[in-house]
Amino acid sequence: MSERLTRIAIVSSDRCKPKKCRQECKKSCPVVKTGKLCIEVAPASKIAFISEELCIGCGICVKKCPFEAIQIINLPKDLDKDTTHRYGPNTFKLHRLPVPRPGQVLGLVGTNGIGKSTALKVLAGKLKPNLGRFNNPPDWQEILTYFRGSELQNYFTRILEDNLKAIIKPQYVDHIPKAVQGNVGQVLDQKDERDMKSELCADLQLNQVIDRNVGDLSGGELQRFAIAVVAVQNAEIYMFDEPSSYLDVKQRLKAAQVVRSLLRPNSYVIVVEHDLSVLDYLSDFICCLYGKPGAYGVVTLPFSVREGINIFLAGFVPTENLRFRDESLTFKVAETPQESAEEIETYARYKYPTMTKTQGNFRLRVVEGEFTDSQIIVMLGENGTGKTTFIRMLAGLLKPDSVEGSDVEIPEFNVSYKPQKISPKFPSTVRHLLHSKIRDSYMHAQFVSDVMKPLLIEQLMDQEVVNLSGGELQRVALCLCLGKPADIYLIDEPSAYLDSEQRIVASKVIKRVIVYEGRPSLDCIANSPQSLLTGMNLFLSHLDITFRRDPTNFRPRINKLESTKDREQKSAGSYYYLDD
Repeated sequence: MSERLTRIAIVSSDRCKPKKCRQECKKSCPVVKTGKLCIEVAPASKIAFISEELCIGCGICVKKCPFEAIQIINLPKDLDKDTTHRYGPNTFKLHRLPVPRPGQVLGLVGTNGIGKSTALKVLAGKLKPNLGRFNNPPDWQEILTYFRGSELQNYFTRILEDNLKAIIKPQYVDHIPKAVQGNVGQVLDQKDERDMKSELCADLQLNQVIDRNVGDLSGGELQRFAIAVVAVQNAEIYMFDEPSSYLDVKQRLKAAQVVRSLLRPNSYVIVVEHDLSVLDYLSDFICCLYGKPGAYGVVTLPFSVREGINIFLAGFVPTENLRFRDESLTFKVAETPQESAEEIETYARYKYPTMTKTQGNFRLRVVEGEFTDSQIIVMLGENGTGKTTFIRMLAGLLKPDSVEGSDVEIPEFNVSYKPQKISPKFPSTVRHLLHSKIRDSYMHAQFVSDVMKPLLIEQLMDQEVVNLSGGELQRVALCLCLGKPADIYLIDEPSAYLDSEQRIVASKVIKRVIVYEGRPSLDCIANSPQSLLTGMNLFLSHLDITFRRDPTNFRPRINKLESTKDREQKSAGSYYYLDD
């Protein structure tokens, strides 16, 4: 083994089947043939064990394993001394920790499965860091000695001596109804320690659901409820794991303001967020996490907000002279070139009439429009403005109250729908799910190349659906939706639980925008499809928000309200910029 490298072996507990290939597992290893126990599979063990000290990194076991349960990874040897926590042998390990600072918001950015939630648990005092010694964990005195000279020594000393209270807003708000009983108002009354319930309910738009049971809340309502539950409590450490999922742009900014309102000179606020615009807006400094998902994660030093996000997008850490991604990610977007007349004639065009729909106190008016079979149209509007109602009318699942113009009929569509909430109820593996739902598509070479490989579905094929994480479920749900032959693909909240890299890939396919305006849950209008620039300017003007672009990678950055740039763009009517 090279002196500059150390080796880690990862064995997936979900995939390893030691009873099925106990002898073959040992036979594949050349080190075992020399009489050394590099791979051990005890009769009673539920998972194989690989000795990282004896492993020579030949990779034969990785290729031989029929369940793709083994990873052998070479790491810089310097990282060994920076190991913060490891769950057990051949499992995930985290190197270093983010460094929170009192009175400031620390933002964490990185792909899914890289250790962000583990870092939160350690910083909250809910997981004692074992410094990689899972067989002989250190006591707190040794841990404090390990962090001596850093800001983390003072942080952990305060947790131990001052008995700091830490609260975490969970990542998966879908699970909240299973643990919380009662209606929204009752739960907030029980948790309210700051006498802030009324103010927070107004800021987070919870007054209209104050008497509703928690189990009846939508995804966005659950997210805002979870943020309010954290914010009404008295604590010294506030942690938010993906606070913007299911929220529209306006609600995300309001949630960011609520998070920043928790800052006090001696309190800590830590946020994990995949929406880079929101992360930029609410953070004071950034720690990036890189590594190999499910295997190991490394935390960088703190950077300024702009520098930290740009380092993550570039995939290169200059302070460590280390590249962790082959390609940099950019947000360069331009208007779609005008199609030629010959191209337009080949497209199948679908027209729909002006129509209205009333449901209770909510009224939606749809302005007539058209689209072709070559377009990807994004419905852009606040939550509760009738986006799903509109598409259900087009799909024939809802009948409009009135239709204006007898010359245009509502066409009939075959619809493939990915819902907002995804419940993993299928009692078998992802492979069986795809085989039962989209057998022809998931075996087609082009579908595999265009959809399954970018969504990294292959590595999930033998996992049980009920055991998938939120991000994994989202990817499988997208695959199922796109694999069904249909006229319209309705994808509700496709970015929830996906990391920044996967969101950026998805953003590049946006072509046209339908803008909804009006009062959410009361009276709204769905405008006809329009260009990206026009649609985004209209939408952002209603929200009174302007975006500028970073000169390095063109990522959208939200201007601070009433800042010089904000006032300049509003006076020019340029709420959203495209690239020249």
